[in-house]
Amino acid sequence: MSQQLINRSPDLKQLRDEGYNIVVKGGYLVVRQIPYVNSNREIKYGILVSKLTLSNGVQTSKPETHVINFEGEHPCDKEGNEIIQIKHATSNQKLDEGVFINHSFSNKPPNGYDNYYLQVTRYAEIISAPAKSLDNGVTEKPFDVVIDDDAESVFHYLDTNSSRANINMINAKFKKQKIAIIGLGGTGAYILDLVAKTCVDEIHLFDGDEFLLHNAFRSPGAASNEILGTKPKKVDYYAGIYGNMHKHIMPHDYYVTEHNIDELKQMSYVFICIDRNAARKQVMDYLLSAKIPFFDVGLGVNTVDDTLIGTVRVTTGTEFKNEHLAARVPFGENDNNEYGTNIQVADLNCLNAVMAVLKWKKISGFYQDLENEHHTTYSINVAQLLNEETSAT
Repeated sequence: MSQQLINRSPDLKQLRDEGYNIVVKGGYLVVRQIPYVNSNREIKYGILVSKLTLSNGVQTSKPETHVINFEGEHPCDKEGNEIIQIKHATSNQKLDEGVFINHSFSNKPPNGYDNYYLQVTRYAEIISAPAKSLDNGVTEKPFDVVIDDDAESVFHYLDTNSSRANINMINAKFKKQKIAIIGLGGTGAYILDLVAKTCVDEIHLFDGDEFLLHNAFRSPGAASNEILGTKPKKVDYYAGIYGNMHKHIMPHDYYVTEHNIDELKQMSYVFICIDRNAARKQVMDYLLSAKIPFFDVGLGVNTVDDTLIGTVRVTTGTEFKNEHLAARVPFGENDNNEYGTNIQVADLNCLNAVMAVLKWKKISGFYQDLENEHHTTYSINVAQLLNEETSAT
């Protein structure tokens, strides 16, 4: 309820988006990490506490009083003298469970404070100014991690990036989606990195391989010697990392075969990131029959004159457009095909993943899609990006 109230109240949302550490406890707005100077000229951190006035139970209205409470020693100027301009009362009280105060302050504008943003920022400015004069590195805006108390949220902590950009409603288009990523060798891991930052319901990882030394050099993040020494399954390694952010990362430590392919039936979208063409075709055929859209990635790099050249590919298939797949996707086990080499470089894996995720977000309605392309390639040596198999072709 705390974050819902903050999201629905423009003044509280602005405080949070600007980096203030705020939380609603009982009927109080609690603002932590406010720097101040005590009587010994030491920099300390206190807590502002303001009684909330709500207009309809889910949104704030104008504060009923200009007075604000404070937990901590009485703030002083940089010489250690109490800031008498705001001095109001001193009394140690417990206002609610986990909400304590030691002082109250009074700084009243002619018409009071119109909202909690104005009230909090004014008091924070007065209280923290002496501390900043002693150390310009201190701040009342720590941008601390905000735990999401919404039981329905897929994240362990609040997505303040989306709220700051006011794109929560656009992000909501990903809700209820179940995503599968088949193959975590390089590109698939970068796809996970990007998809895990969206509010999809579930992310299913399919790969039977272990996470080995060479994987560390073409995947996101930096694995430790200790982790590499345990040779974990790729899906378990990545589920452990991205499970810190997203609650519903589902590892499946096996390959997709004819015996378990029905597990894909529940998916909304599937990313295919495998290099075995026979398996790729089997998965595509199944997804087409199940009317599940998918994105197949390909990366072909070769050595020429002591340099690397190659092409990065993303091919999309849906129940409405799939006649291009036979010509655009390698299905034969031919080592000489354009996408059949095994040279992989982290930046190209990352680019391949970004291209695939951009297309998924277009189909989901997050980004505008005027071309409706179903086959995109990027040629490295000529820096050429081609969109083909559009809706007009």
